[in-house]
Amino acid sequence: MHPAPPLGALLPQYAAGCAVACEPVDQGLLNRGYRLRTTRGRYFLKHHFDPETADPTAIARQHRATERLAGLGVPVAPPLPARDGRTVAVIGGHAYALHPWIDGRHRHGGQLTPGQCTRLGALLGAVHAGLERVMPPERRAPVVGADPADTFALITDLLARVRRHRPADSFDTLARHRLLERRALLERHADRRPPRGGPVGWVHGDFHPFNLLYKGDAPAAIVDWDRLGVQPRAEEAVRAAAIFFVRPAGTLDLPKVRAYTRAYRRTAGATASELAAAVHRVWWERLNDFWMLRWHYERGDTRADPQFPAASALVVWWTREYDAVCDAFVD
Repeated sequence: MHPAPPLGALLPQYAAGCAVACEPVDQGLLNRGYRLRTTRGRYFLKHHFDPETADPTAIARQHRATERLAGLGVPVAPPLPARDGRTVAVIGGHAYALHPWIDGRHRHGGQLTPGQCTRLGALLGAVHAGLERVMPPERRAPVVGADPADTFALITDLLARVRRHRPADSFDTLARHRLLERRALLERHADRRPPRGGPVGWVHGDFHPFNLLYKGDAPAAIVDWDRLGVQPRAEEAVRAAAIFFVRPAGTLDLPKVRAYTRAYRRTAGATASELAAAVHRVWWERLNDFWMLRWHYERGDTRADPQFPAASALVVWWTREYDAVCDAFVD
């Protein structure tokens, strides 16, 4: 259970009235959020709790980015300034931000029409193009793809953790199956490690259904900018598609991917070759990534467990249907 935020010290810094009700919002994996109602209205209170994303300077940079994107017409929810003009309040060593409450709901790709998939791709393209306009240029060395030797060692360690887990359950059974399956896949494809990444730029960093609110059929706000940073932009487009359009059985809805990607490329000015390279790099990333199992077995954190069946099946299907997936992103 989330601890109660320090509203007595926080609210006087804002012209937001007095607290009437404050309830936790439990969908975030990194930070803590609260649905706050005061005598002045409704707000979203964010506690930047995760150490990797809680630096006040980085948070203020995220806030400036959303303020500037709002000026370009991108649907975002910029923070409210305190009485002193700052958007980050630090109390007891913890950073907080107050945002307007946005009425809306989350929608995964299965709930989107082909036209809405096109709109989604155009929206991410507008984010990337907008960030290029409003954020300062920043260099970053291209990232090298994961080393298979490191992945083999991680698989061995995770298999040992699965064996030791008591009492054994159905999650352990699936985890063991997927680890052995992934090791065999990696042995067959270890020579396909990609080169360094392509062109980089500012990206949202975590664009997925739980970070996009819809009001009716239209996007109302892109939220949770904690991962704002400089990365290969086309890779964010591929990662987002792999989350929005994954089916429960671990396949991608390729017609929807195609509609989304055509709009993204047109709006962001990305080339087909950039997307093809990004598909390969994200495929390799998925082949070598076990963050959900690491959370489960190393941290004892089970919040990502419901995502594991589809996500772990996706990389197997993606490997088998590699050419069809690539075609959907570049056609």
